Amino acid sequence: MIRTFFLSTIFAFGILTGANATCHEMVYARVEHIVCSFKTDKIDLRLFLKNADDKYYGRASFLRRSLDQQSLMLMNGGMYHADLTPVGLYVENGKQTQKLSTKDGSGNFHLVPNGVFWVKGKTIGVTETKAFARRKLKPDHATQSGPMLVIDGKLHPRFLKDSDSLKIRNGVGISKNGKMLHFAISRDAINFWNFGKLFQEELKTHNALFLDGTVSAIEADGFSQSSWRAIGPIIGVFQKGR
Repeated sequence: MIRTFFLSTIFAFGILTGANATCHEMVYARVEHIVCSFKTDKIDLRLFLKNADDKYYGRASFLRRSLDQQSLMLMNGGMYHADLTPVGLYVENGKQTQKLSTKDGSGNFHLVPNGVFWVKGKTIGVTETKAFARRKLKPDHATQSGPMLVIDGKLHPRFLKDSDSLKIRNGVGISKNGKMLHFAISRDAINFWNFGKLFQEELKTHNALFLDGTVSAIEADGFSQSSWRAIGPIIGVFQKGR
């Protein structure tokens, strides 16, 4: 099945299995989504920004070609400036190249509370920014974005049910016990209220973070959605032990 949208072309077919994971299509609020769910103890998760030549990957497909192991999923992972540098905290393989941002500003990133998606050893988390700062974590991998979609089981307080701000969006959420991780990307434009409700009501995530909109992209077995422009941080999910 091939569909052409204003900002992206999507090829969607099949089911991804492995590492107790499933990627499938889901309709919520009359919008189709691609959802990939993983058991956190069955995966390795890493962040990528630049290649060995210090060049930005820019696209999930370019990263995939450079990997020495097959990925279960690649997805754009947080907001970035025009030069592809991350807007907020960015940590890759324990090295922090961008510090945590707590300053005010405009745009989705500063629609507080925002948050951090992080990995520390065997633990994966989605945490509101101020709570993350209080924990004084030194993660192996981390990317900051915003706004949070779900905070401790509750929808972001500033979302409007009838908002006419409609975009293709992607995000990540985690269950209360930390055992299930869910990534979702819309195939059509959706507002924050309904996208947040997808994570809260359908995916049952206790905390969820908006990763980006319009430029949202995914590469998974049977699913590919590419952005019309280069992307910054990229999240890679791999089967543990391979």
